[in-house]
Amino acid sequence: MAHIGKSVALNDPAYIHETAYIYGKVTIGKDVTIWPYAVMRAEMHEIVIGERTNIQDFVMIHVGGTTPTIVGANCSITHHVTLHGCTIGDDCLIGINATIMDGAVIGANSIVAGHTIVTENAVFPENSIIAGVPAKLIKTKDNSAANRMNAEFYYQNGLRYAKGADRM
Repeated sequence: MAHIGKSVALNDPAYIHETAYIYGKVTIGKDVTIWPYAVMRAEMHEIVIGERTNIQDFVMIHVGGTTPTIVGANCSITHHVTLHGCTIGDDCLIGINATIMDGAVIGANSIVAGHTIVTENAVFPENSIIAGVPAKLIKTKDNSAANRMNAEFYYQNGLRYAKGADRM
């Protein structure tokens, strides 16, 4: 069984892996999937995970000193990502091992490339492709369709896992 604290609100997630650790004021939306060794802690502020978003293996989500962490609907937060007191819009994909820091805002329909570091209070508009250390806007493009397809894949995969099927 996953380690889920008493203040966590579960709104019919599709799948939560037994190794997930979720504590504090955390709201998990409908049809969310949370994969192995994901950790969420919200001691001071809150964490909100939007509907049909996937939180993949080894993701760390924490609140900032003065900011909550809000993740929109239909997002993919991929392996080893760290979200710390930031806001992620709907239909975003955050690439492997990216870090997004306190007060940062990623607009809807965006992609943050793997290994990118988004510094404190950086703001990127909708439809951004973001990369680098520190993060920079590389291109503007509506990525919502591709990002939603990725989120749908993880939702369907989560439904299979919830039934005990870990192979397609």
